[in-house]
Parts: sequence; C-alpha cells; structure tokens
Amino acid sequence: MLKTRKLWVGDDMIYCIEDEQNIQELIVYTLNNTGFQARGFSDAKTFYPAIADEKPELILLDVMLPGESGLSILKQLKSSITTKNIPVILLTAKNSEYDKVQGLDLGADDYITKPFGIMELVARVKAVLRRTDKPAPSKTITFKDLTIDTQRHFVLLADQRIVLTLKEFELLKLLMENQGIVLTRDQLLEQIWGYDYYGETRTVDVHIRTLRSKLEHASDYIETIRGVGYKMVDKE
Repeated sequence: MLKTRKLWVGDDMIYCIEDEQNIQELIVYTLNNTGFQARGFSDAKTFYPAIADEKPELILLDVMLPGESGLSILKQLKSSITTKNIPVILLTAKNSEYDKVQGLDLGADDYITKPFGIMELVARVKAVLRRTDKPAPSKTITFKDLTIDTQRHFVLLADQRIVLTLKEFELLKLLMENQGIVLTRDQLLEQIWGYDYYGETRTVDVHIRTLRSKLEHASDYIETIRGVGYKMVDKE
C-alpha cells in the first residue's frame, strides 16, 4: 500500500499526545485549520508505532499520561538518533518551577501550562518551528581557558570536559557569543526558551546557578549585573 506522507506540500505535521479527548480533539482541529497537519494520540502505545512510520516536525506532549508518562516519552525521544532533533512542547497541569525546569532540562523546547488559550498554543508552535527550522552554524568559541564546540556539543575547561544539560549549554553558548555584552534575563528567556516567560525570570537564575556550580573557577567569568542580567567578563 502506498503511504501518504503529507496532504499539502509545505504543511508541517504535528503530533499531539494528550489523553483528555476533548483537549486533544480541540488541539488537532485548531492546528488542522491554521496551516498545519495534526494527528492525536492518547498514550505511548499508540504514539510509538506512528512515529516509527512518520517523523513529525513537532510534538505536543502531555506530561500526565496513562501508562508511560510524558517525561518518560521525552527521554526516549531525546535518546534516539532518529527522533532527538524533533522539537517538543510539553503540555502540563503542573506549575512549579522544579517541574518546568525538569522538563526543559530533559530536552523539551518549550512548555505550556494548562489551562491555556488555544491560539497561544498555536503561537508557541510557530515560535518553536521558527527557532528550529535552520540548524545553527557549527563553530568553536573560546573564552580564556573555556572552549565550547557547537557541532559536537561539548565544553572544555582547561582541556577537561564539562558535562552540561541542554539549557546550561545553550546559556553558556549565548553568553560566550556575546562576550562583554550584558544580556538581560528577558533576552536570555527569549533566546533560549523561545518566548517571554511572563516575568518568570527566576528560571534563568536557577540555570545560571547550576551552570556556575559546574564551571569551577570559570564560574567567575559569568558576572551578575544586579537587576539586569548576566555577561561574560574577563576580570583580570
């Protein structure tokens, strides 16, 4: 049997894994009527066979699912070479900072907390697709004894490898690309997470703190500009 990959050339296929049927149907209906194609799934059992057959451009993933949780599915996606680059937006009823940071550190590109406006969801989808549409040019960036390789995705401190989470890596990369320039918390949120977190700038502070804890003496290279943000600075 001939498999149909897409109905219209240029349309982006989006998968929505959501066990609440009314929410799933609303999301799929809206996406199908705003320039996308969408398919809905209620759990991991129905989702995995579909993604083995067709790779979507983006996945909307509910955290609280029957059987295998959304975070477990996210781990599986990001650990597979065939699916690790598919952007994921988490849908979650949880609103604590820890839950948000946990999902983002596992590799999610964004999250949206229930209840949400359906057009806000569409805007988030478009924002993530814009950010992930073009691969970033590979290069090596150096600041004193700190080196970051954007292609192989690793960090060296005085020739010793430093293991960072995805968001820690992206924060360090952005700071090193803008050496000596103050980046506000809002700018960091926009660049790293893709949109304004509606004043939740503490997310940036949490990630900066964990990043500094791993950089040893190089933590001094990241200077806090009180009430504004952060910058990479040579204090010598």
